[in-house]
Amino acid sequence: MGRRLWIDASAGVAGDMLLGALLDAGARLGAVQEAVATVAPGAVDLVPDRVTRAGLAATQLHVRPRARAEEHRAWPELRRLLEGAALPGPVHDLALATFARLAVAESRAHGVPEEQVHFHEVGAWDSVADVVGVAAALHDLAVDHVSCTRVGLGSGTVRTAHGTMPVPVPAVVELLGASSVEAAADADLVGECATPTGVALLAEVTQGHGPVNAPPGRVTGSGVGAGSRDTAGRANVVRVVLHEQTDEAEDTDTGEEALVELAATVDDLDPRAWPPVLETLLAAGALDAWLVPVHMKKGRPGVVVHALARPADRAAVAEVMMRHTSTLGVRWHEVGRFVLDRVWREVRLGDDGTTVRVKLGLRDGVVQTVTPEFEDVRAVAEATGRPVRHLLRDVEVAAQLAGWEPGAEI
Repeated sequence: MGRRLWIDASAGVAGDMLLGALLDAGARLGAVQEAVATVAPGAVDLVPDRVTRAGLAATQLHVRPRARAEEHRAWPELRRLLEGAALPGPVHDLALATFARLAVAESRAHGVPEEQVHFHEVGAWDSVADVVGVAAALHDLAVDHVSCTRVGLGSGTVRTAHGTMPVPVPAVVELLGASSVEAAADADLVGECATPTGVALLAEVTQGHGPVNAPPGRVTGSGVGAGSRDTAGRANVVRVVLHEQTDEAEDTDTGEEALVELAATVDDLDPRAWPPVLETLLAAGALDAWLVPVHMKKGRPGVVVHALARPADRAAVAEVMMRHTSTLGVRWHEVGRFVLDRVWREVRLGDDGTTVRVKLGLRDGVVQTVTPEFEDVRAVAEATGRPVRHLLRDVEVAAQLAGWEPGAEI
């Protein structure tokens, strides 16, 4: 019974609204501020404020710069800052993947290479705070599954650094087209209700389109995050509900799933470029990515890069292959797969309160696989100096002592 989060974005979504809702739901402000300060030391303060929107109590988050904020920031610079930040593994990965999605969307929307993308609205410290803050808040709340409603986009026009643009702005359209996030049909929403930062976060964290109403299960917390406008007759808010699925209501992934597999054959790429290619594929929505060495015609050595993705993410994954390798084409075909139930549990290491997650693969309630969450193990190794291989062994022993081993019933 993992801890899950349902997001109501039917009135729109922005990074600060989502972060405000997560803080309202119980995420610790100190933990979030510390993560943001790791990326942007001494740059901003996060100040929550209690407000009402159309009669609904909510938390509005203010990101207050300590110095004059920069108007824009290049994607390579942001990437270096995030890659070098000493954040917990899940926080680091989510923040980096979210900005990678934004870079791809901005690149396609404005017709420039990703490495030349300059973020404007999303490049200042406030949006860095939103993205890193949401990642830290989700980690602090120990959320392992996120779903959301359809997203309210708004209507009309909005002034941006590129000039006046129609709503939704091109980057939002690109993000929606490259993810499973769906737009809501609501003619009553006026103005820009969904920002690129907010939509990118939803695209990265959600594992599926959620119900219109809060999902079944035991509610363990809730929060409401406010936007800056107080629109008469409609609350300008994002709502979140924390819930734990009961055994009867648990929504699992057991069964058959339709996916696509993409592949490209390359024989002239510097081998040092392959690890970043795989990372970028995963950031673009690939469920898995791998390399296979091959011998091509005339005995030339080469590599076939593969990626497994959901159909909605096919275009974004193919774009990464085309843009980040020297291939002249990408092929793909539909595949099906059977998957086990996946349930997360935590094990405690020692007496200092350190915990590490393990992922249990279940079939009909019987454990088939037990896998330590490597990013958690890596974070503990970095904090304590202990070897990763020793920690992996300790986690496996702790899982066995807890009764979570192959053949056990959960």
